[in-house]
Amino acid sequence: MPKSMLARIVCLVLLFAVVVFSIAEAAGIMHMRAIAPHVLDGGTLGIGWAGPFAGLLFSIAFLPMLAPVLWQRHYGKVSFFWGMTFLLPFALRFGGRGAVYEVLNIFVSDYMPFMALLVALYVVGGGIRLVGHLRGNPVSNSAMLVLGLIAAGWMGTTGASMLFIRPILEANSHRKYRAHIVVFFIFLVSNIGGIITPLGDPPLFMGFLRGVSFFWPTVFLMKPFLVASFLLLVAFFVVDTFLWLYENHSLEDGQFFTGKLGLEGKVNILLLALIVGSVILPGMWKSGVVVTIGRTDIAVEYVVSDLFLCSIAMFSWALTGMSTRIHNEFHWEPMIEVGKLFAGIFITMVPVIAMLQAGVNGPFGAVERLVTTGDSFRPGLFYLMTGMLSGFLDNTPTYLAFFNLAGGHADVLMWEHPQVLVAISCGAVFMGALTYIGNAPNFMVRAIAEQRGVKMPGFFGYMLWSLGILAPVLAVVGVVCFM
Repeated sequence: MPKSMLARIVCLVLLFAVVVFSIAEAAGIMHMRAIAPHVLDGGTLGIGWAGPFAGLLFSIAFLPMLAPVLWQRHYGKVSFFWGMTFLLPFALRFGGRGAVYEVLNIFVSDYMPFMALLVALYVVGGGIRLVGHLRGNPVSNSAMLVLGLIAAGWMGTTGASMLFIRPILEANSHRKYRAHIVVFFIFLVSNIGGIITPLGDPPLFMGFLRGVSFFWPTVFLMKPFLVASFLLLVAFFVVDTFLWLYENHSLEDGQFFTGKLGLEGKVNILLLALIVGSVILPGMWKSGVVVTIGRTDIAVEYVVSDLFLCSIAMFSWALTGMSTRIHNEFHWEPMIEVGKLFAGIFITMVPVIAMLQAGVNGPFGAVERLVTTGDSFRPGLFYLMTGMLSGFLDNTPTYLAFFNLAGGHADVLMWEHPQVLVAISCGAVFMGALTYIGNAPNFMVRAIAEQRGVKMPGFFGYMLWSLGILAPVLAVVGVVCFM
């Protein structure tokens, strides 16, 4: 029997087992304790319930590096395996209905809005193309990084990375040394720029779904954003100028661009503005009408917002010329991968969030005691711990973990302990740039650069760049903002 067929059979058997447990309990054949998602007591759970979540994150972090072919072919099965590793024991202990309620709750309240926004930003961003030929030199390269940095906050780090990486590589095709440009591009456009709105990076959007105001990051995260951006742009200009001169160019050499610059897919600029409006909509319109799915109550304005996002993606696809997407090398594989992996992440995250919400009485009580002093928090430790985990694991679940560790109440964190939420946000978004695996656009940018003939540093070579340049900058951010 082919291995692929065997894997499908195993997956179907596991899925069938969960369904059987649910039907059996509902019919009274099996008597198990069913619990609603909102009353899951994390204090009663052992640390072992976090195993599937940790296993999936470590698989995402290291399998692409250790077994790239296996990972590329079977990442969906890996995600499914870890999801079932949690769901089957959970169904046995708490009942099939309890398992169904938990999955339904996390999918309706978090996964579906998360994917709706990512797909809308990905499709709209993939329909915008810069045309014309820029000529790369320290001044024009810095200008392009600034534009990408600003765009990342409003169209997402993935969208901005895909929009700007090809023009900046083409502009510097005549250069001998180009790897440093891509490294700083990852630092700035693929990570740092995502800090100023919930559209910029998935961790902040998950905070938005949990009640963080849309413009709260724009106001409270602007200081660390400016400090990190300024220091990295200065460092880039110094490094690029040195290598430019080493290549025997002069600072006055060449034009900034040759040929007419233009923009294809301009309609997507309007659609991008509509995405912003769709995300803000639930904060401006309170319908008072609630849709109940399972035991999850969803305000109708959030349903409308998600439908708007899906409609915007379809309009972008219909109104954008296919040649633009072809030149942008647009394809669906990145979104398929994100969809499959985050389905597993959200499912396995259910017990972890419950345990974190249990506070000092839960399995993670020792961690909470470390980052708190009496009734006060230690923002510096939140920044460091969130950041270190984000650099080697996925930054979205890391953000959610520490958000819940800090209490999980958006209003309290925004206004009573803003420095804690600033620390968690900065750690998750900024330190995703420490390694290639810290944030999805990092890998995508590296792959595009290597396709264009840029000799990129390996995993540990990239870390030398991040430890030598990025880490000191982030240390300054920590001292200025959290000490």
